[in-house]
Amino acid sequence: MPTPHDPALLAKAATLVDALPYMQRYAGRTFVVKYGGHAMGDPKLARDFAEDVVLLKAVGINPVVVHGGGPQIGAMLKTMGVESRFIDGLRVTDTQTAQVAEMVLSGAINKEIVGWIAQAGGRAMGLSGKDGGMVRARKVSRTMKDPDSNIEKAVDLGFVGEPDTIDISVIETVSSAGMIPVIAPIAPGADGETYNINADTMAGSIAAALGAARLFLLTDVAGVLDKQGELLTDLRPADVARLQGDGTISGGMIPKLETCLHAVAAGCEAAVVLDGRVSHAMLLEIFTQEGAGTLIRAA
Repeated sequence: MPTPHDPALLAKAATLVDALPYMQRYAGRTFVVKYGGHAMGDPKLARDFAEDVVLLKAVGINPVVVHGGGPQIGAMLKTMGVESRFIDGLRVTDTQTAQVAEMVLSGAINKEIVGWIAQAGGRAMGLSGKDGGMVRARKVSRTMKDPDSNIEKAVDLGFVGEPDTIDISVIETVSSAGMIPVIAPIAPGADGETYNINADTMAGSIAAALGAARLFLLTDVAGVLDKQGELLTDLRPADVARLQGDGTISGGMIPKLETCLHAVAAGCEAAVVLDGRVSHAMLLEIFTQEGAGTLIRAA
């Protein structure tokens, strides 16, 4: 039986004491967490994630979860025999695809996350941008160069949207009732149609509207790495521009960092790109001096 002088117990106590200043700093503040990638499909990582957000709520922080589900949508479309088409990484969403996206995101995935949080001892409420008029979407417009003529042409992505307006009252009501909002990136447009929104974009817009202390983008990479493969832990807009210019930042990391920069420019204090495959990475980022991901802030 362990004694009060057991080194393992003392180490646990020291960890809690070290975390105290961060708990005090963020008590009463809001964290928006975009949850997706491989972490969503791994039961152990899903349990760890649920435990993390329940712990945040228990120490007085208000977590808001926004989730993705691209692979699950793709799997369902394949099962139904519907072919997926992508332009610049964005799924072209026709009426049938939009219906499947809503079914998967607002239904199966959303309620699964709510269930994980309940198993971890928390209370969550599943929502989408439709609920309570939380999000009004506008249709995304994109252009691409014709490979033959090199002329920019408009591309119709169908029912792919981005947040136009956000009413935070529903989120605040759920949070103030002691529950964790879990939001699917689906929202209506002014035309009455249903739009599928990129989860990173949805999370960034919600973080800005809430004036969140942190936006966390859980990804399948460690964060932003330099050319030697070392993690860059603290970036400003000028740093991002320089790293993108010299090719250090490329591919799918570019839109993630654009989301972070837009969020911090519009009211979120800071954003973090974090490896969702690492157990409890979010707690390491929040409650330790060393952190665990790449922090982006405006100044």
